[in-house]
Order: sequence, then C-alpha cells, then structure tokens
Amino acid sequence: MKDLLKYLKNYKRELIFGPFFKLLEAIFELIVPYVMAKIIDNGIANHDSVYVIKMCGVIVLLGVCGLCFALTCQYLAAKCAYGFGTELRAALYKHIDSLSYSGIDRIGTSSLVNRLTNDTNTVQNGVNMFIRLAVRAPFLVIGAAVMAVLIDVKLSLIFFIAAPLISAVIFVIMRKTVPMYRTTQRRLDRAALLTSESLDGTRVIRAFSRQNEQIERFGEAVDDMTASSVAVGKISAILNPFAFVVMDLGIAAIIWFGGVRIDSGSLTQGELTAFVNYMTQILLALVVLANLIVTFTKAFASANRVSEVFAINPEESGNEAVPAVQNGEPVIEFHGVSFAYEGAGDSSVEDITFTLRKGEMLGIIGGTGSGKSTLAQLIPCFYRADSGEVLVNGRDVRSYDTAALRRTIGYVPQKAVLFSGTVRDNMKLRCEHASDEEIMRALKTAQAWEFVSKLPKGLDTFISQGGRNLSGGQKQRIAIACALVGEPDILILDDSSSALDYATDHALRKALAADMSGTTIVMISQRTTSISCADKIIVMEDGRAVGIGTHEELIADCEVYREIYRSQMNEREGTGNA
Repeated sequence: MKDLLKYLKNYKRELIFGPFFKLLEAIFELIVPYVMAKIIDNGIANHDSVYVIKMCGVIVLLGVCGLCFALTCQYLAAKCAYGFGTELRAALYKHIDSLSYSGIDRIGTSSLVNRLTNDTNTVQNGVNMFIRLAVRAPFLVIGAAVMAVLIDVKLSLIFFIAAPLISAVIFVIMRKTVPMYRTTQRRLDRAALLTSESLDGTRVIRAFSRQNEQIERFGEAVDDMTASSVAVGKISAILNPFAFVVMDLGIAAIIWFGGVRIDSGSLTQGELTAFVNYMTQILLALVVLANLIVTFTKAFASANRVSEVFAINPEESGNEAVPAVQNGEPVIEFHGVSFAYEGAGDSSVEDITFTLRKGEMLGIIGGTGSGKSTLAQLIPCFYRADSGEVLVNGRDVRSYDTAALRRTIGYVPQKAVLFSGTVRDNMKLRCEHASDEEIMRALKTAQAWEFVSKLPKGLDTFISQGGRNLSGGQKQRIAIACALVGEPDILILDDSSSALDYATDHALRKALAADMSGTTIVMISQRTTSISCADKIIVMEDGRAVGIGTHEELIADCEVYREIYRSQMNEREGTGNA
C-alpha cells in the first residue's frame, strides 16, 4: 500500500484542506446540541421568544456554514481521489506494458485487467472516503465525548461503556472480513477470465454448440463470487443492528439516569437533551467509522493486489545498440541454450546450439509442444534463457536495449493479431512513419495486396477488433506484411502461414527470397514444403534438437523429419519437392 502513496504527491493541498474543512463541519455540528440546550434552558424555560428566535438563527447559520464546508471538502476529495486514480491507472498500465512475458504469465491477463479497472477504482474510493470521513468520524466521537464530560461526568460513563462494545465488534468483523475480501477478488478474477475466454472463443463455442456449458461454467464462477460476497455481507451486517441496539440502550440509560439527575438538580432539561444528541452523534459516528473501516479494508485488499503487480520487476534491458553485420557474418547464434517456463517441471528448450548467417533462412519443425515457438521467442528476448547464450549480431541479446533489438526484428506470432483501425493503421505498427509505397511493397511481398486493393476503401478500410471482418488467411497475410514494413534485419514467422493454401504459401516464400534477400529469416512451420528450401532446418522433439541440416540431409539422416515428410507428402508432392 505504501508504494501507492507517491501518486498522491500532486494533491497535498487537497489532502490537507479537505479534512480541514470536514473538521470545521464537525466542530459546527458539535456546537448545535450546546445551542439547543441554551434554547431549552434559557429561552423556552423563561418564555423568551426573542432569545429562541435569535438562537435558532445561530443554528441556521451553523448549518449553512457546515454545508459550505462539507461541499468544499467534497470537491477537494473528488479532485484528489479521481486525480490519484487517474495517475495510478496510467502508472499501472505503463508498468504492465513494461513487464516481460514471464511477468505477465505470472499473474494472468484477466487478473491484470481486473486489477487495472476494478481494484484501482476500489483504492480510489478508499482515498475519497478517507478525505471525507477519516477525520470527521473520530473527531465527532472524541469531541462529543469531551462535550458530554463537560456537561456531566457521571452520566458520560454511559458513553465509555457503549463505545468499547461497538469498537470490539468492529475489530472482530475486520479480522474476519479482510481475508474474505481477498477471496472475493480472486473469484472475480476467475469470472473475468471466463468472460474473456468466452468472448474470444465465441465462434468455436457456437461451432460446437457449447453455449450451455459455458453459461454453466460462468454461472458457477459467479455463484462462488456471490457466495463469498454474501458471506462477507452477513458478517458485516451484524454491525449496524448491534450498534443501533447499543445506541438505543445507551439513550434509554441516559434518559433514565438523566431524569434522576434532573430531579436532584444536578442536570437541566436542556443539558439532558444535549446529552442525548451527543450520544446519538457518538454512536452514529462509530457506525460511520465501522463502514469506513469496511471501505478501507476493501481498499487495502485491492491496494495489495495492485502493489503485487508493481512488485514484479519490469523487463530487464541492456543499453547497447545493435551493430550492423556484413553478408556471411553470423546474425543469430545459440550456444547450449536451455529454458523452462516458470512453474513448469521440464525444460521447454534444452541444449540448443546453431548458427545462422546474414541472409540465410532457418526452418524449425516439430510436433505440437516440441518447443518451436519458445525457441523463436528467445531471439527477441521475450523470454530469457536459463542457461547458455543467445547472440544476435555477435552479442548477447541481454546486453541490448530491448526496444532497439526488437526494432531490428519483424515478428509474426502463431495467432495473427490485428487491432481495430484501418489497414494503414495496422501496417504502421512496426514503423509509424512508413509511406504508402513501403506499405504497398510489404503487402505485395506478403501476397496481401491483391485482396487489399479490392477492399472498398483500400488501405483506409476499417478492420474490426481482432480482424473479425477478415478471413484467417487474410489476417495472416496482413500480419506478415506488418512485420515486413521497414525491411527488418531478422524476420521471425511463427507458423504464420498455416491458414494459407499451398499455392499462396509457395508464392510468399518465393517473394520473401526475392524481396528480402538481405534479411535473416526464421520460419516455424508444420509443413515440410514451407521450409524445404531453408539453408538450415532444426527438427524439434520434446524441447531438443534431434536433427539440424538441410532438407536433403535430414531426409537421409533424421528419422523424425523423414516421418513428418512422408506423412505430409503424397506421391505427386514428394516428386515435386524432393
């Protein structure tokens, strides 16, 4: 929680003057019962209507001043809380954007979204309530108790019996509910995850007619969250009835013993009325304080969840620039590289060694889960090798400034990712100053210009979220074209042609060879035809390289590659590609 306080540094005046004006309101509120006592004892008792009217005017004036002070406090509290919330969300989003893949995997996307939205809002509300009530409620309790003691010490003992009872209940409720709020937030994360999965996979769900199963899963998650919230609510609900019972009993005791004190002449009727008002103020302030503590409990639980994200170190980055290399010099080198995902038992990549020179093409093939994508993601330093070295242009990737390193790399993930906006907007993701000529050249190389040029508005055609208004092959070709803009030194295609037919795939490889001759290409594919022309092919199995060589060498020497090739090739394809 402490590390979030720095986002309040620009709102010091609001933090000081907000509670100050609330304190003034509380002072004026404490004066009202005293004035009422004077009206009863001096005005009504003596039938002095002028005095009564004059003192009623004082009460109205106190009320108007209190209202002005309260409105001023509300304004300052809102300015501080919402400004704090804005800065916190901006900082949290920036921090999330700086995390490595491992850091994001540790918490999960849906939980990060929930913490960025729901938890920051809860913390913001906590700040708002702190400014508005954190000073007022305790001051009313203490101030009313002092005023009561000044009126009658013996009768004020009732306050000192009632207040600890309510305070004890508040403490017990806090102790039980704090862990329960954390559980509720975790269950909210689960509901958010299911929502995200259902919306992203709605086409698959409908294709298999699994809507009812998804509804049931979501219903169970929401029911768990509801059960947790209800359990917290049941415990918290004890507070108000208990407090009001204590308050009513206290008022009854004050009237009972106060009547005795009036009969003995030790107390006036006005003072007894003031005493009842102070009793009411104290106990209502304690109830408000209890509800405030519940709000703070939620805010602290959410603040801890936000702090957990800030506690994850940003992605490490060196400060070196990426040097240029000449044709024939090594561009990518792996020396005994191994890597395992956090929490995974076995290594995803183990003892990989190879060298790829400028302008060469590396093909990576293997079964599902064999470590192909993980191997490729080590090159742009999305993940850092646990052992061994990954070199780009002769230096360890960890020594480079990550932004500079990735500017030299064009990366296309397995699942084509497009953002809402025009085709031109998406094409400028890698190079924001790219000209239309550069964009069209990349689209032609990626075999996408033929259909883009026929779109209603060409490059200005709007792409919906995730590219839902495009086919799978169209999305993949535009995604490839995005990576080609600016002619990167290294191009990584992570099974990014899986949705293309053989003819388009062949045309793409031919265009890459012709238009990107100076680019070092790493192509992951399930098709042997896609990588058969590569200068070097790595065959992956269970995280290990079971074969490294050319297509012809692997056909002759690698049984795993030979089996993959034979399973994919019919007699005509085998003749045409052998």
